[in-house]
Amino acid sequence: MDSYPPKEVLKDLIEGKLDWPRVKQIMSSPKDADRFEKYIALMQERVRWPEKILLPLGEHLYIVAKGRQRIVKCDCGCEFGDWRENWKLKALVYVRNTRQKLAEIYPGPRSPDPAWCEIREFYCPGCGAQLEVENVPPGYPVTFDFLPDIDAFYSQWVGKPLAAEVPAEDKSLKVTRQWAGELKRKPTPKVARNARASSAARAKRSR
Repeated sequence: MDSYPPKEVLKDLIEGKLDWPRVKQIMSSPKDADRFEKYIALMQERVRWPEKILLPLGEHLYIVAKGRQRIVKCDCGCEFGDWRENWKLKALVYVRNTRQKLAEIYPGPRSPDPAWCEIREFYCPGCGAQLEVENVPPGYPVTFDFLPDIDAFYSQWVGKPLAAEVPAEDKSLKVTRQWAGELKRKPTPKVARNARASSAARAKRSR
């Protein structure tokens, strides 16, 4: 039996080149049992690095196997670390939190109130591709969109268990704790130290 859909058609589907009637036909037709493997093979052909793709995360991001690690990687080659750590914490971010910035994409009366929401745009530090956008209340924690149980997926759905099982546990707190530790170790700016010393001297003289 011929593969369905053929590789060339599947490639066009991934790249968004098919019209809706053709897409609907593919959606409604029986699929090959190994369609996921074929999809991953096509994804692998699109990148220049050798690490094996385990699961796509978005238009530009993938979870890949690098040695004994599983990391998030952009199609340009930029790496975001352990897949259990929110990759957004290592991306470039542009925050639209003023009326002027919000009006650039929502002009006129459609523009949201910055007192109620802000739009965060996440970009790859390596190639500058926009990776994700989130609309949240000001000060809301960075959202972790997707933490897949890769081992369960491969063993229960694909039928090909991976060599070593790794629990799908959110490790993002490790990153923010590291930031907090770096801030504590960071030397106090000289200007701030002088300001505190002057304030202490004035308080002492006033007693």
